[in-house]
Amino acid sequence: MKVIITENYEEMSAKAAELIIGIVKSNPNAVLGLATGSSPIGTYQNMAKDCRENGTSYKGVTSVNLDEYVGLTADHDQSYAYFMRTNLFDHIDIDLKNTNLPSGSASDLQAECDRYNALLAGYQQDVQVLGLGSNGHIGFNEPGTPFDSVTHLVDLTENTIKDNSRLFASIDEVPRQALSMGIKNIMNAKSILVVVSGKNKAKAVKGMVKGEITPDLPASVLQLHPFVTVICDKDAASEL
Repeated sequence: MKVIITENYEEMSAKAAELIIGIVKSNPNAVLGLATGSSPIGTYQNMAKDCRENGTSYKGVTSVNLDEYVGLTADHDQSYAYFMRTNLFDHIDIDLKNTNLPSGSASDLQAECDRYNALLAGYQQDVQVLGLGSNGHIGFNEPGTPFDSVTHLVDLTENTIKDNSRLFASIDEVPRQALSMGIKNIMNAKSILVVVSGKNKAKAVKGMVKGEITPDLPASVLQLHPFVTVICDKDAASEL
């Protein structure tokens, strides 16, 4: 596990974007595993700026996203489909037909999980981008999720609902369930990039990098992957 410590969120975002852009330049047909949340927004802004100014093209790129809320349609302004369009896809030249997320509005959620697992089997991620939850979750794989899990329906913990409530008008509006890639799907990626900022993540960063490998801290499984890069700011690295 390679750990890069930056001064701040802006430097973290620039370095993360640089890594992803390098992968796309070396393989114009790369598969990018993408994440949502506040952590990667700066990374996506840097990717969009580079696409605009330097012409890095995403026309041949396929993307697969980690997760989606259950009960939100793709046009809902808090859905992850909407997040990806507004924060990245609308600002680069990717073909939207090549972008993939689980559907949170599917009528049969298990069938949707099965569909997404089948899709992931054909699209090994060249890089999987991850944020890190304050409780050590990756994707919506909460503490206790088995390491051999694949795309599944998740009951969100109160901790995660509280963390995400800042994005909604009230905590009552936060969905209680999500569909998420499992830990096995994440570990299948050729390489993994974790972006983390803020002192509230410092304990989780320490556990991910140096702690016991345990489902109680899902991100600790990343110690078993041969190609992981963690880019975190000084605050997030403060307990290392």
